[in-house]
Amino acid sequence: MLIRSWNVYHGRSYPAGRRGHVEAAIRLVAADRPDVLCLQELPLWSVPLLEPWSGMRAFPARTRRAPLGARAGRVLTATHYGALRSAFTGQANAILVRDDHIAADLGSLAISDRRHHPRVCQAVRIDSRPVVANVHASGDVAQRQVARALAWLEDLVHPGEPLVLAGDFNASLALPGFSTPHGGIDDILVRGADASPLVVWQLERRRQNGVVLSDHAPVERTISL
Repeated sequence: MLIRSWNVYHGRSYPAGRRGHVEAAIRLVAADRPDVLCLQELPLWSVPLLEPWSGMRAFPARTRRAPLGARAGRVLTATHYGALRSAFTGQANAILVRDDHIAADLGSLAISDRRHHPRVCQAVRIDSRPVVANVHASGDVAQRQVARALAWLEDLVHPGEPLVLAGDFNASLALPGFSTPHGGIDDILVRGADASPLVVWQLERRRQNGVVLSDHAPVERTISL
């Protein structure tokens, strides 16, 4: 099972420019049909478009509301993606699942407090196993936020069931019982299943029409069940 994770940076390029590239990013990262795709930093307006763009089933989780509404936020941000980012568009994460799998939405949990940027952990069970969780944490409190996520996930995971924790942790986290972190802030940590080494996309793989998509590279692992 190929599991991939990417912080799409609200569709911004790297370095950030005036134009947004959300659709191009989603189509690129879903083109070879991974089994599961965990996405972070999506603008809210893009959520209804994830399924037609990717050809996968989408399970979104809102992390930040759009103060003027998603449609108005899209219009305002389109004037300059590099400057405005999520100020008006709001933000969401999502787990996308290839349509030949049975997927059960296990919900989401707020893992941040009011002093920090809103952060959420969401989870989906794929077929009868494993549980895949998508996390976007804040670097200075990442350990505490991930601990909250794991406490919630332990109540969802069946005894002996593999658990995959994917996302942008904004830190390199070593978690007891999970695979060894690779040292970057984007990772896929696996417990209870054999997994291939983490693959980090080379920059050229996310270049489209001369533009590098996102300031993060997609990461992926294949797990054996």
